Amino acid sequence: MSELAILLIIPPLTQLNTPYPSTAYLTGFLRSQGYRTHQADVGIEMVLALFSHGGLSRVFAELRKTPLEELPGEARQMLSLERAYVETINPVISFLQGRNPTLASRICQGIFLPEGPRFASKHSDDQNGIHRSHNQADHAKHLATLYLEDLADLVQATITPYFALSRYAESIAMQANSYDRLEEALAQPMSLTDEWMVEALWQHVDRHQPAVVGFSVPFPGNLYGALRMGQQLRDKKPEIKVVLGGGYPNTELRRLHEPRLFEVVDFVTLDDGERPFLCLLEYLEGKRRESDLCRTFLRSGRHVVWQNGASEPDVSQVEVGTPTYDGLPLNQYISVLDTLNPMHRLWSDGHWNKLTVAHGCYWKQCTFCDVGLDYIGRYEVSPGELLVDRIEALIDETGSRGFHFVDEAAPPAGLKNLALSLLERDVTISWWGNVRFEPAFTPDLCRLLAASGCIALSAGLEAACDRLLALVKKGITVDQTVQVVQACHEAGILVHAYLMYGIPSETIGETIESLERVRQLFAHDLIQSAFWHRFTTTAHSPIGINPQAYGIQLVGPAFGGFAENDLVHVDALASMPEWIGEGLRAALWHYKEGVELTRDVREWFPERVPKPKVKRTWVQQVLESEQREDHSRLERKFVWIGGQPDVDRGNGEQYRIMLSNRTTDEEVRLKGGQGEWLLNLIERAVPVHQTGGHRYPIYKEVRAGFPFGGPKGFDKWWQSASAIKARAVGLLLV
Repeated sequence: MSELAILLIIPPLTQLNTPYPSTAYLTGFLRSQGYRTHQADVGIEMVLALFSHGGLSRVFAELRKTPLEELPGEARQMLSLERAYVETINPVISFLQGRNPTLASRICQGIFLPEGPRFASKHSDDQNGIHRSHNQADHAKHLATLYLEDLADLVQATITPYFALSRYAESIAMQANSYDRLEEALAQPMSLTDEWMVEALWQHVDRHQPAVVGFSVPFPGNLYGALRMGQQLRDKKPEIKVVLGGGYPNTELRRLHEPRLFEVVDFVTLDDGERPFLCLLEYLEGKRRESDLCRTFLRSGRHVVWQNGASEPDVSQVEVGTPTYDGLPLNQYISVLDTLNPMHRLWSDGHWNKLTVAHGCYWKQCTFCDVGLDYIGRYEVSPGELLVDRIEALIDETGSRGFHFVDEAAPPAGLKNLALSLLERDVTISWWGNVRFEPAFTPDLCRLLAASGCIALSAGLEAACDRLLALVKKGITVDQTVQVVQACHEAGILVHAYLMYGIPSETIGETIESLERVRQLFAHDLIQSAFWHRFTTTAHSPIGINPQAYGIQLVGPAFGGFAENDLVHVDALASMPEWIGEGLRAALWHYKEGVELTRDVREWFPERVPKPKVKRTWVQQVLESEQREDHSRLERKFVWIGGQPDVDRGNGEQYRIMLSNRTTDEEVRLKGGQGEWLLNLIERAVPVHQTGGHRYPIYKEVRAGFPFGGPKGFDKWWQSASAIKARAVGLLLV
């Protein structure tokens, strides 16, 4: 065991309902290497300090120092209800933490919570007939969320302009090509929320006495908090070494040569943190030379130095270990519901243990993506058995059986192996993750995933237009997407689609046609949620590296030594006005609420747009079209997800077999020999955990060895009523 104590911190602010997993991964790994490692989520601690009786009392005390005429009208209204807010905040937070469920009735009465500006949207929805929820607990959560959002708006407007519920000072770190704005912000006196953040930091430092503090910065909205805390450590505990890593440095700081950053941090590491952090600790212990660090920036004199001389490879998915949430206050996170959409709420409601099926992306061809960077380009799958080992370990530690697989795009084969391992070992979980809309997600594979606990999948459709999908090398078509989401729908899996507009050369007409296709997907309940954002050229994507090939010109920002990622471009082939994005967002909001699904898509825009050429029966036509012969099924395996067959062998000449799953029963009548053959096939296809792995029947082998007429006899049986019934109940081909 090393003498070094390490403290890993999630700075404000990511999610309120569950910890961001970066410190959990790194803590688990470093502990496996013998390092005394602790972790803290200062973001949730800062939010809970604000949303408390004492916190709100301090906020309102600060407000009263400002003359009333200088406060916004909404702030004056809320100030007049100070007592109501201060008296209700502790019970509301307890309710959102799951510790005070009976408060739901009082909240839903409509006289318990003070109603600020955010409640206007609720009243508008009521007037427009948008029914939120029949579930009292969910409705109460939604109202409590509006209440917190009102308070967050108040704090942002009057006390801390940087504060928001899911980010902190994000605007300072966005397009921070120069360090100037960050330096200016750090030179200002600490705000009230800064003070709570720093108070939480010192509590952890005093408790653990770390020699090294690592800040995980996944997003721009975490950077300021990390640097402000680094500044405090440098001022009061300069002997503590401060390390900055995470998704933001990995994408934004790859050309870093700004020495001022190192006035508040000592090291910046890139890409996966296991190997760089391990090398850094060995360096601090005197076991490694500076030149043998791994992917690490540091300052030497007045200059930034890049050291990457380590000879060891990155830590594999097998060796990275099981993440741990030990030290994080899982019972203090709060579930917020800004929407009751069943898919969209997954991001903010409840605790989800985080894991990955695979590192990187198996496709890695999309031209808008950072395909050359490690987090995308280095692809490695975790074995299904190992994943289930980690799942069981996290269930034991957290008591939670909810899992979110946070892959860039989980591979279909990896998900199949995970599902089989879960079923074989009889591990019951609920899980969701991110995938690609590709034909490998067949109806049978989706049914297998659902049987293993899959409740939802998200994926990037990007543009519901085949020309644009080909341009960005997405590798799918819009018709294929319909087939995939239909397979999910039939399996009971919710779907969220990520979308972009303003792709190089994209016309307004193509955008409107994409919206019409998305409308139809919602109308057929094939997707339940979506998000549409404007295309941005990034520095490390194929489009950013070779903009001329896509007809765009990069016009800034000029690199100033600090961050470099989002680039500004001019499209010589097309123009996309801002009001297009506003119309797309308005349409999606209504679609997610299940309303306005028959409205002409052109009506969402304030100016005239082209009539979409997409037929309003497009989805229906795709679903009714004949599918191509799927030759890949020859290599697939039979898996049985139904119950134990109930067999009446009668006199032995004809079998009556009842095939059942949890919701349906089907009767199959077969001659005795064929009945025994089917029962044997089902028995071999049942997921059972076996040493060395379960060998499921393979389609081509079953077909070749069919004892009643060989392959041709099997093909005839495959189209028979008995085969169709068996497949409907649970005989899958995956």
